[in-house]
Amino acid sequence: MRILASLVCLLFLSLGAAAVLDAHSNAASKPTVDIKNGEGHSIGTAVLSEAPHGVKIKLDIKNLPPGEHSLHIHQVAKCEGPDFKSAGPHFGAAHADHGGIPAGDIPDFSLIVAADGTAHVTVVAPNVTLGTDDHSVFSNGGTAIVIHAVSAGASSGAPPRIACGVITKPE
Repeated sequence: MRILASLVCLLFLSLGAAAVLDAHSNAASKPTVDIKNGEGHSIGTAVLSEAPHGVKIKLDIKNLPPGEHSLHIHQVAKCEGPDFKSAGPHFGAAHADHGGIPAGDIPDFSLIVAADGTAHVTVVAPNVTLGTDDHSVFSNGGTAIVIHAVSAGASSGAPPRIACGVITKPE
């Protein structure tokens, strides 16, 4: 009887350890991007994970100006403030088909920041992957998530870049 009880306890301990290891491996495989403002202060995170059609981006943002902002994935894994032009153009802009959109665009999405400067939202970037193909956010050493201020007036130029985070493959 003691042997049976010991085996049952050992089985439960093994299952518990396996569940902990599995949860840890799933958390480790999701890239977490630290997003910083132009002064270099962290304003939140983006957690990336596979989605059936693209990459799911879970944003937890704080200390941004309230209102509507745009979010894109940019070509270069650099976020040098204060203007973040080091992130380059939208990811995949050079390969966009005639009339198509760059892979780094997220259609029909606006990041709405509340009056207290926070935003907690999940969106899918449908034209990128976490794989090894040309549309992978890890291609060419990585990419960057850029948050743009959206100005109220019409402008021919892109809205200013106000926050940026480097996307690289977890090790």
